[in-house]
This record gives sequence, structure tokens and C-alpha cells, in this order.
Amino acid sequence: MSEMVQGNKDWRVVLAILVCNILFMSASYTMIIPFLPLYLGSELGAAPEVVNLWSGAVFSASFLVSAFTAPIWGRMADTRGKRLMAMRASFLLSISYFLGGIVETPMELVGMRMFQGFASGLWPMDLAIMTLYAPPKKLGMCLGLMQGVMTAGGVVGPLFGGVLATAVGMRMSFFVAAGALFANFLMFTFLIKEPPASVQAMAERRRQKAQGAEETTGIWTTPILRNMLLTGTLTAMIMMILQPILTTYIKALAGDLPNIVFVAGLVFSLGGIAGAIAAPLWGKLGAARGYFRVMTLTMLCAGLGLIVQGAPDTLVPFAVMQFTCGLFLSGIQPSINAVLAEQSTAAIKGRIFGYLFSSQQVGSMAGPILGGAVATFIGMHAVFYVAGAIMIVLGFAVWQKYGRAA
Repeated sequence: MSEMVQGNKDWRVVLAILVCNILFMSASYTMIIPFLPLYLGSELGAAPEVVNLWSGAVFSASFLVSAFTAPIWGRMADTRGKRLMAMRASFLLSISYFLGGIVETPMELVGMRMFQGFASGLWPMDLAIMTLYAPPKKLGMCLGLMQGVMTAGGVVGPLFGGVLATAVGMRMSFFVAAGALFANFLMFTFLIKEPPASVQAMAERRRQKAQGAEETTGIWTTPILRNMLLTGTLTAMIMMILQPILTTYIKALAGDLPNIVFVAGLVFSLGGIAGAIAAPLWGKLGAARGYFRVMTLTMLCAGLGLIVQGAPDTLVPFAVMQFTCGLFLSGIQPSINAVLAEQSTAAIKGRIFGYLFSSQQVGSMAGPILGGAVATFIGMHAVFYVAGAIMIVLGFAVWQKYGRAA
């Protein structure tokens, strides 16, 4: 164990540690987020007529702040170290969850979420570190596995959070999450070392700065990097476009079932279960056949699946399509991550994944707004058709630009 801690040169060891880190991070987040509206009403005294307004403010506060701060943390990761920024994010996130357990008013919870947005950036640092440790032939598998674990945490978290909230109250959920993120901080402190390529890149950056040389790498002026960041924004928007209506839509399809909350939660989680299974497989296939080909295939199939998912008037076929869409949606993000990793040097890895995280936050804010507007003015079925159509157009655009030459 001591050799592992000191040297940490085996990418498999790094992958195993990061998998645990991601599971703690994802499960901690999702064990709390779905229950925040209940927390606002039952613990913080928000009146029923304004609880939805407070919920919107609480949800969006973190996205808004992190969209601005993520690129800053990414740049600091390239100059100060990816591991240091991962330690920063883990420690500050653990504090944010602790604060969430002691707040007394809705406004204090909004403030906590804003601080959480400021603290965020752990996931892009996980990606940056792994892309610098993973052998090129194993990159797709590593990123796919990490995405699968991220998705699995999103399934496990709400189940555990519901049980914990029922047994000991929601405040304890925040304290458990704080403990999990502090465990992540300890992992980065004692088990992970800065990737050697990152150390060399920082040394070279300091040397060039001492000589007065200007940096020549432009992320937003490099077409393939810029286009993949835009693709990440649109993909996040499409994935979030269904959020305002999905639970309501499931309830409408299910009818008057006595255990409707359980059924809705189960159907809602099917996409995540499918994604946890399929993401590592898509990563392997991307490494073998090309990431742009996998990206295009999964986008087109996911788009068609979303359109079909909007057609059923009964729950069972909808649930089947929810699982099917999850299989294909899970292949998009690992492919984007892998392309960005292959097309960037160690000197800009932090900024690349910081910008990606920021762009995804923007998409995550835009998606629910668009979905809510479409559902209000056209109808809930139309949300699926719009999401599917945008995904198909995006898939053809990626194929036209990059896939045909892959």
C-alpha cells in the first residue's frame, strides 16, 4: 500500500480511486437534490404557494455560479496542479453540504447552493487527471467507466437519500454527504499524486513565462475544441429538457396507481440504470472504432428514441423507451470527453474540462427553461419530439463535420 501511495504510477490504481471518488460525489449530490423542495417546506418553513419559486432559485443558484467559476478553476489547475484543484473542490464541497444541514431559512439554502457552485469543479478534475494517467488505448474504457459510475451514483443516491431522510431526517443526509466529500479530499491528499505529464507541463509553462514567451494555444480558436464544447452544451441542454415534465408525464401515463410515487421513481431511474451499464461499453467501442462514429451513432439512436418515447399513451412502452434512450444517451458524453482529451495537451487539460463543465452548466440551465416553455405552449408530448429532433440534427452535424473522415 505504501508503494501505491508514494508512486501511484499504475493507471489502474488511479482509476479505482477515482471511481470511488466519483461514486461518493454523484451519490451525495443526488441523495439530496431531488428532496430539496420537501426540505424547503418541511424544515425551512417555505410557504406552499412559493415553494416552487424557492426551488427554482435553489436549483439554479449553483449552476449559475459554477458556469462562471469553472473556467477559472480550470486555468488554476493548469498552473497550480489538477490534484490541488481536486482537493480544493472536495474540501469546499464538504463544507457546503455541512452548511446545508444547518441552514434555517430558504435564503440561507440559496446562499449555500451559490457557495456550492463556487466550490464545484471536482468532476472536470477527475476527468483531467484520468486522461493524463490512462494509456491511449485504455482512454475510452476509463472515461466510459467513469461516466457509468457517475450515472450509477445518480441512481443509488435518491434511493439512499429517501431511506435516510425517512429514518433520521433530511438534515442528516447533508451531514453524510459532507463526510463522503471529505473522504474524497483525503483520497486526493494521500492516494493521488499530480500526473507526471502535468508536472512537466507546469514546469515548461513557468520556464516560458520566465523567458517572456506568450502562450500560443487558443481553446476557443481551435475549431475541434470549440465545436466539442458547443456539442457538450447542446447535449446537456437536451438531456435536461425533459426534467420539468418527466415526473408529471409518468404520473399521467400511470393513472391512479396506489404506489404512484414508487412507480414514477422506478421508471425515472431506468435511464440511469441503462446508462450505468452501457457507458463503459461505448467507451471501449469508441477506442476501437472511433469516438466520432460512436458519438454520431448514439446521438442518432438517442434522438429517434426520444421521438418514439413521446408517442406512447401507456406506461409500459414508455418505460421500455426510457431504458432504451438511456443506453444510447450514455455513449455521447464519454466520446466528447475522449475527443477533448486526445486533442489537447497536458498544459491545457484543466482549462479544457473546466470549460466543458461550464458549457454543460449553461446547457443544464437552458434545457429546463426550453422544456417548460414547449410543454406550456405546445404540450408535453412535443417536448420529446423537440428534444429528439435537436439530437438528430446534432448527430448529423457531427457526422458531416468529423464522422465521415474518421
